[in-house]
Amino acid sequence: MKKPWSGRFKEKTAATVETFTESISFDFRLWPYDIQGSIAHVRMLGRKRVLKGDEVERIVSGLEEIASEIEAGRFRFKRGLEDIHMNIEAALIRKIGPLGGKLHTARSRNDQIALDLRLYLRAEAGECLKMMRRLQRVLLRLAERHVETVMPGYTHLQRAQPVTLGHHLLAYVEMLQRDRERLEDALKRINTLPLGACALAGTTLPIDRAYVARLLGFKRIAENSMDAVSDRDFAIEFLSFGAILMMHLSRLAEELVLWSTEEFSFLELPDAFATGSSIMPQKKNPDVAELIRGKSGRVYGALLSLLTTMKALPLTYNRDMQEDKIPLFDTVDTLKAVLTVLIEMLPALKFNRGRMRETAAGGYALATDLAEYLVSKGLPFRKAHEVAGGIVRYAVEKGVELQELTLEEYRRFSPLIEEDVFASITLEGALRLRRSRGGTSPEETRRQIKRLKKLI
Repeated sequence: MKKPWSGRFKEKTAATVETFTESISFDFRLWPYDIQGSIAHVRMLGRKRVLKGDEVERIVSGLEEIASEIEAGRFRFKRGLEDIHMNIEAALIRKIGPLGGKLHTARSRNDQIALDLRLYLRAEAGECLKMMRRLQRVLLRLAERHVETVMPGYTHLQRAQPVTLGHHLLAYVEMLQRDRERLEDALKRINTLPLGACALAGTTLPIDRAYVARLLGFKRIAENSMDAVSDRDFAIEFLSFGAILMMHLSRLAEELVLWSTEEFSFLELPDAFATGSSIMPQKKNPDVAELIRGKSGRVYGALLSLLTTMKALPLTYNRDMQEDKIPLFDTVDTLKAVLTVLIEMLPALKFNRGRMRETAAGGYALATDLAEYLVSKGLPFRKAHEVAGGIVRYAVEKGVELQELTLEEYRRFSPLIEEDVFASITLEGALRLRRSRGGTSPEETRRQIKRLKKLI
């Protein structure tokens, strides 16, 4: 097939240029959306009598045959035809003759690719939303099993206060909920029809963009033809969502790496989701979690790549924008791969409850509870903090935990301290009393699980 611009050129395109400019090696995956958009477009042309009824049916039939051939793996993509659009159009012309050339009436590859990308992202966003919901459910089931499993909570990676594992896991459910809300909001802008903008200025031919939008399920129509073909905000917004999601999943992965070390020993990774060493027989490496952590970098890179591509591009379409696809496709593939492996791996984790409890009890993690006990006795918080700090220093110098001090020793620091102090500086007591909304008490954690189940 001749190049679509062959009427203007005398010389053939150089082979090196064909190799350099082709995109079929990666945009072939847009074929379902290219055909879906073309069928809607040609039906609209028939409705507006730009094409006759029998022409519409022959073109649609030809496109459906091409779809079947691609699905069956019989279709041969040709690099010389550059992209998915020209490969399908050329195949249609071979199949039904010159009539196939009418398919491109009242559209350009500029608005065609914008349509394909939006259809693709709309579908993949829907898949990501389903997978995030599944991961939330996995985390909720884990949290339910560990509502009363005590562990240390950390700030600055130093033991801070006792919490429950269930409460800790719910933090990631909340992160994923925000990620879902971000993507659902982005879908409003993804779900905008660009087709009908043509190259940049619209068309003199009678078209019905609202009809195409209804056929393809778009909620909105891009109102400015120049913006319609040059806009990649929707892709950048998806990549931004992906970067934030991967940041959250990387934080979870890092905790799995830390917790599986001998130093922490909070959990054991399942054999099916770990690897060994080629030289050290004892090793059990958290490669899956490390790769999740590492893959966040490629998603960040994809976002920066497209932002940089779009920076300072004059209106409207520029060939630079061909570089939008690889980072977008790679991000979609990465997100789905990471979500899939986490959904499978998390239920198989084996938590060491004894070790977690032992660690939570040490390191004077109940000092804040001691200060709040003094506040409940009427002492101003700043003074209570000072008194509790003095008691901790005394215990450190003596080499004992807070629970090992006698009442007589406590009363040296404040006459307000009574026998009931010991109920406030036990793990169970400290957790039970943290009933404030969003707190770590088992009672409040169960309420949050119930709320999140309804929300999800």
